[in-house]
Amino acid sequence: MFRDITTLLSDPKGLKKAIKGMAKPFEDKKIDAVAGIEARGFILGGAIADRLECGFIPIRKKGKQPWKTIGQEYTLEYGVDVIEIHEDAFASGSRVLIVDDLIATGGTAEAAVKLVQRSGGKVVGATFIVDLPDLGGMKRLDDLGITSHALVAFEGH
Repeated sequence: MFRDITTLLSDPKGLKKAIKGMAKPFEDKKIDAVAGIEARGFILGGAIADRLECGFIPIRKKGKQPWKTIGQEYTLEYGVDVIEIHEDAFASGSRVLIVDDLIATGGTAEAAVKLVQRSGGKVVGATFIVDLPDLGGMKRLDDLGITSHALVAFEGH
């Protein structure tokens, strides 16, 4: 079942409350940059970066960045994909928060963590609107030592 957040995005009060809730657990973590995963992670990540008073880094699908990049492969149900960031996206040791709308199996989120770490960043955490716990994504991040947070969880697929 597809979980859609577009109605939340169109509701000013709901969107503001979601941004606040996603950022809250990380307000005292001294975040240097928010890394938003394409595409809804851009919408949410930009707003969270503003709230946390830090920079924003877009994590995009292969070939979409306009500069020199580094990439990370990850497995999908139907194959393999790659996400990329600019090779100079942040300074070594930067404290980074990963943002996306939903976490399912955690493959994309794990790739984002590895990409940030390979770039010299420290992933402070990850935040989402929706968790699908039956698919194990949050556990996958926990196994990597990444603190993650979701506003809601929906059992089942």
